[in-house]
Amino acid sequence: NSGVLPLLRPLLLDVVPTIQQTAALALGRLANYNDTLAEAVVKGNILPHLVCSLSEQNRFYKKAAAFVLRAVGKHSPQLAQAIVQCGALEMLVICLEDFDPGVKEAASWALGYIARHNSELSQAVVDAGAVPLLVLCIQEPEIALKRIAASTLSDISKHSPELAQTVVDAGAIAHLAQMILNPDAKLKRQVLSALSQIAKHSVDLAELVVEAEIFPVVLTCLKDSDEYVKKNGATLIREIAKHTPELSQLIVNSGGVAAVIDCIGSCRGTVRLPGIMMLGYVAAHSENLSMAVIVSKGIPPLCACLIEEHEDHIKAAAAWALGQVGRHTPEHARAVAVANVLPTLLAMYMDTRSSEDLQMKASIFTKRALKSILQKCTYLPALEPLLHDAPPNIMKHIVGQFSKVLPHDSKARRLFVTTGGLKKVQEIKAEPGSLLQEYINTINSCYPEEIVR
Repeated sequence: NSGVLPLLRPLLLDVVPTIQQTAALALGRLANYNDTLAEAVVKGNILPHLVCSLSEQNRFYKKAAAFVLRAVGKHSPQLAQAIVQCGALEMLVICLEDFDPGVKEAASWALGYIARHNSELSQAVVDAGAVPLLVLCIQEPEIALKRIAASTLSDISKHSPELAQTVVDAGAIAHLAQMILNPDAKLKRQVLSALSQIAKHSVDLAELVVEAEIFPVVLTCLKDSDEYVKKNGATLIREIAKHTPELSQLIVNSGGVAAVIDCIGSCRGTVRLPGIMMLGYVAAHSENLSMAVIVSKGIPPLCACLIEEHEDHIKAAAAWALGQVGRHTPEHARAVAVANVLPTLLAMYMDTRSSEDLQMKASIFTKRALKSILQKCTYLPALEPLLHDAPPNIMKHIVGQFSKVLPHDSKARRLFVTTGGLKKVQEIKAEPGSLLQEYINTINSCYPEEIVR
């Protein structure tokens, strides 16, 4: 407000180097503060000054200038675009070849902040020739430089299969995979994130990540003391598992399902989410893979997530995963029903306290999970409590299962009367001629008329 920016601009071209650097730092800190100040830096025509003097200045100035570019570019795609338009990318890429690791780090950081916004900006960073140099940076000895370079490769890869392929073609996967066991937690976070962003796009890219022999090494990350390492490790496994039954089978064979189940059991909150999703993807592929989740004792921790977690989207994910486990055969459905999870799912489905948007999503996932389990579940003791609470659209599936099992099972017929199930069925108001009414008639025809009355 006091007109500082026009005063700082000429100082960028001052004859005294320390004045230039300090002026750049001041501008960087202002631009970093919020997008309005960053826009003022762009409108004040300061970026061309920075860029034109980048190549011939010393390392201190280069670091300060890269900091300004990062501070401006982080706020929005529009501001990042302004940096691209003033020719800064080429200068930043030249800085990636500097002998000073601090300059490389500052340049890498600025490039990452530009690339993360969208695929067009990411493509501009690629076209400027940054990727092969970033892959060289992750091989440098300095940990801080490795971290930022891995993070920037992650930001470039995330937008599209083509961008991820560019990173792969530069040979990044092998170097990233070697760093999964690095003792530095922050580096591991970035490495796992970069591999996830590559693997998520397609079967081919996921297979390339797997071929770098990340299994079983990556499973150690699920036991890491750093929550983000755990989360990013589980995310990487999820992004591989989702593509094909073969990739899921490979994860099962390497002990991945058991390791993810342990991880879900040992943590709380959003750290659990990728692991929950991974189990759902594995179970969705086939009966055998779903059985692998059941045999590895995956159902109890998923049930625990329904009860312990407060966030709707985590509960919804757990409901979805249980639905995938239970939807294949009566045996799969029974495994879920025996864990006494159906009343919890029903209560979630009927809960009106959740936020509207999340409730809608959570209730869609929960309803689908309930339906898919109920359509296969022939284990009647787990279904009977639901007769007392279920809304009409769910009731139809429950009564349908009773009408399937009761005609062929005399013990179940006896129990159905003594526990009050048959009485409850008489209280259901069904439309004449509806499917529900047909199910009720089938159940009633299993008993003598006086018992029904």
